[in-house]
Amino acid sequence: MSLPDYLQKSSRHHSHLCPRQILGVRMGLAGMKSLGFEAPPPKKRLLVIVESDGCFVDGITAATNCTVGHRTLLVEDYGKTAAVFVDTVTGRAVRVAPALDIRRKAYAYAPEEPRHYFAQMQAYQIMPDEEMFTVREVILHTPIEAILLRPGVRVNCDLCGEEIINEREIKQNGLTLCRACAGNAYYRPTDLAPSLSPCPTTHPANSLITDH
Repeated sequence: MSLPDYLQKSSRHHSHLCPRQILGVRMGLAGMKSLGFEAPPPKKRLLVIVESDGCFVDGITAATNCTVGHRTLLVEDYGKTAAVFVDTVTGRAVRVAPALDIRRKAYAYAPEEPRHYFAQMQAYQIMPDEEMFTVREVILHTPIEAILLRPGVRVNCDLCGEEIINEREIKQNGLTLCRACAGNAYYRPTDLAPSLSPCPTTHPANSLITDH
């Protein structure tokens, strides 16, 4: 596929094309290239960890075929338009991020376009990779085997009773707990009194229990 093909694929799912989608497509292609892939590899060999949600993720998905549904795309929301690309066979990982002065460089590639949005639209399609991105080798804090885990594994939380899949349970004091009941939730229930709730209000927010 050519760059226009990838952009069309991204815009079809997003309902329009914008600079961040183009950036995402280019980033996806650059990330794969850095790992030695000219096209999306088969059999879930490529894992992408994006550092924000939004438009640029649609571009990365269009370029790499990695999706949340296939468990080949993860979101670590740092609020950054950047991504880590991992070869799940070799364990090699690279982080690709926009150059710090990418917008200024973009205007030089579209000198006839005074509108910044459309200047970026044009420039991001023709700028060389080395001017658009920084690419760094990285090491994941969590081993790739622990990130991928075993699909289909199911257990039930000993407190709330809800099912936990993909080995995301936490062991604490002989109990099998979900993240919420272990104190690592992103929410707090309002329909139960704190003393009765099996969810995070019964556990300190600074719990030392972690995933690994």
